[in-house]
Amino acid sequence: MYQFSRGMYRELAKDVDASVCEEAHQHVLHACEQNIERLVGDRHYFARPARTLFNDIRRYFPMTAQARVWSVVQRYVACAEEWLDRLPQNGIDVNGQPLQCRATTRRGTACQRMPLPHNGYCPSHQHLAETEELDDVREAIAA
Repeated sequence: MYQFSRGMYRELAKDVDASVCEEAHQHVLHACEQNIERLVGDRHYFARPARTLFNDIRRYFPMTAQARVWSVVQRYVACAEEWLDRLPQNGIDVNGQPLQCRATTRRGTACQRMPLPHNGYCPSHQHLAETEELDDVREAIAA
């Protein structure tokens, strides 16, 4: 995932406004790396990674460059998400950690079963994924 965050930073670096602060370049690089790392590790709970990253870094760019920054961020985050979607689900995540169901048991401990790739819940907890979908529909209707 290093290649996504560094590639994005290299494309954005020429537009960074160093007059904002001395460490502007480091802030942008760090934000890119953090965003991609969170995308990898917390994918189901990271609703809008491109918008989050753009909001974190936009103050380091002049107003005239912000449309380009937004398109670069969108493109790289979409590519990272697509790459993650194509990874084989063999029980290990990108960082080598074993995959676990997103649900908790009745005792309050994390479910240890292997999740299904499309939603992150094991077969026993698929009903939780269905309730999430209903919540998303309700939010869309309310908006």
